[in-house]
Amino acid sequence: MIDQIDPQWLNSFHCVYECLSFKQAAEFLDIPTSNVSRHIALLEEKLDARLLERTTRRISVTEAGEQLYVSTKPLIDSLSDALQEVNKHASTPMGHLRIVMPDIPILGQAVVTFCAEHPLISISCDTSLSPRENLLDGFDVVLYFHRGKLEDSNWVVKELARLPSVVVAAPSLLEKHSAPYRLEDLHSFPCISTLTAVNGTPWIFTTKEGRLTTVNVKSNFRVNSGFIAKSAALSGVGFAILPLNSCKAEIESGALISIELEQQPEDLVLYAFYAGRKHLAKKISAFLAHLERALQ
Repeated sequence: MIDQIDPQWLNSFHCVYECLSFKQAAEFLDIPTSNVSRHIALLEEKLDARLLERTTRRISVTEAGEQLYVSTKPLIDSLSDALQEVNKHASTPMGHLRIVMPDIPILGQAVVTFCAEHPLISISCDTSLSPRENLLDGFDVVLYFHRGKLEDSNWVVKELARLPSVVVAAPSLLEKHSAPYRLEDLHSFPCISTLTAVNGTPWIFTTKEGRLTTVNVKSNFRVNSGFIAKSAALSGVGFAILPLNSCKAEIESGALISIELEQQPEDLVLYAFYAGRKHLAKKISAFLAHLERALQ
C-alpha cells in the first residue's frame, strides 16, 4: 500500500486537517488550491475512505481522517526531522577528506588553514607531483600541475590557478651558449626538464593565436621538483622553464636571465581532479573554494 501513496498527498492532507481550509493549506504549501484538492481526492481513492467532509461553508474531519492524521503525524514529523538533519550535515563540511597534492608551501598552508577552520573535517594528505591515475582510487581530490592539453579522464577537472611561465638561464650559462631565439635551437642546448610531471621531457609553447607547440629538448638533468630545477638553473646547469612568480626575484637581481623566444612558454596550470557526482560533497566543494581563495 505505501508504494501506492504519494507522500505529497499525505502532506496536503495534514495541512488541510490543521488549517481546515483548502485555500490556507495551498498558501502554506505554495501550490495551487486545485492541486491540494486533487491530492486529497487521490488519497481518498487509494484508501477507499472518506477523510474530509466538505460543504460550502466548512470542512470537517471524518473518523477515518482523524485516525489517519493521528497515526501518521509522528511518522511525518520523524521524516521531517531526519531530512532536516541530513540537510544540516550536507551543508556543513565534515567527514574524512583524502587528498593527493604536490608538496609545495602554499598548498600545504592552505590545507592547514582549511583544517583549522573546519574542525569536523579529518584530513589524509599524500604528496606527489605527478600522481598516476590508476593509483587514485580512494582519494576525494587530486591536485595536479600540468602544462598543455589535458588527456581525457573519468574525473571532473577544475582549474584552480594559472601561472605564466618563462624560460630562464644563469649568466654563467649564457657565457658558454648564446641565447636561443628559435624553438628548434633548444634541441642543442642543455635544458632542465621534469622527470615524469608535465609530460616529462617536452617543453610546450604557445603562439599568439593560442596554438600549442611541443619541443623535445636536450636534457641530462630531469627532476620532479621546482625548487631543484630553479637551483640547477641558478648554478648554470641548463635552461629551465619556471613559473614567473617563482623566479621573479632572481630575474630582478640578475641571478637569472629571462630568455625571449619566438613563442611564449605555455602557462603552468594547477588543476583539481575529483570524482564526478551530481551532488558534490560539502567537504570537497568547501575545500576547493578555500584553495581558490588561498591561491589568489
